[in-house]
Amino acid sequence: MEQTSILDFNEKKGFICDMDGVIYHGNRILPGVEEFIRWLHEENKDYLFLTNNSGSTPRELHQKLARMGLDVPEEHFYTSALATAAFLKEQAPGCSVFAIGEAGLLNALYDAGMTMNDVNPDYVVVGEGRTYTLDTLTKAVNLVLGGAKLIGANSDVSGPIENGLAPACRALVAPIEMATGTQAYFCGKPNPLMMRTGLRLLDCHSNEAVMVGDRMDTDVISGMESGMSTVLVLSGVSTRETLKTYAYRPTVVLNGVGDIPVMAQAGK
Repeated sequence: MEQTSILDFNEKKGFICDMDGVIYHGNRILPGVEEFIRWLHEENKDYLFLTNNSGSTPRELHQKLARMGLDVPEEHFYTSALATAAFLKEQAPGCSVFAIGEAGLLNALYDAGMTMNDVNPDYVVVGEGRTYTLDTLTKAVNLVLGGAKLIGANSDVSGPIENGLAPACRALVAPIEMATGTQAYFCGKPNPLMMRTGLRLLDCHSNEAVMVGDRMDTDVISGMESGMSTVLVLSGVSTRETLKTYAYRPTVVLNGVGDIPVMAQAGK
């Protein structure tokens, strides 16, 4: 573990954690995660798993962790799909959308009062998912050319899976942007709207909270720009080598979240 400045985890009230590459890879739990979650509960820390993956609902994420032996209630999850739905509800209540994505995105949009429309929608909304085909891509391009505004659930280019990387939302939106000459607006991390919502859900001020993630370009920068202490874990995308290419630094670099309770115990 490498420390760039002092960070006392015992003093912090809230923890906002990424999931892919921090808690699990695919369907494999990462080392030290059970100890970290046990520590959060034992120390009565407020915590939120904030994921840029728009495909799953909080209930599905709860069930996914349950299958891995972790009991994390639904209210501890916040996704880029929920952030996208909240943004659209604020901007254009009751608007219509053409959505490309999984249940997590569709449910969030329905719950926020959006209707589905593949003729003349107000917005084209893109998340990750297996429904992405050349047909849906072509449809989305022509709807944007017809005046629909383009929204991406998050700006991740790729995400870790068990046997490598999978293209993520930013990579899936790029062909629509290129074909239409239109720039998408992205609602997930590092958009400060998502981070501020996370802090509000935790009832936490930024200086009382820690952002824990595996990516410099979404997790660390979003925590830093929101005024939080930041932890980069080396269990996902970013490495010590890629760390050197950024002009900003995390507060602390750790091998994984299991180092957090160890450091907290040492600091008592």
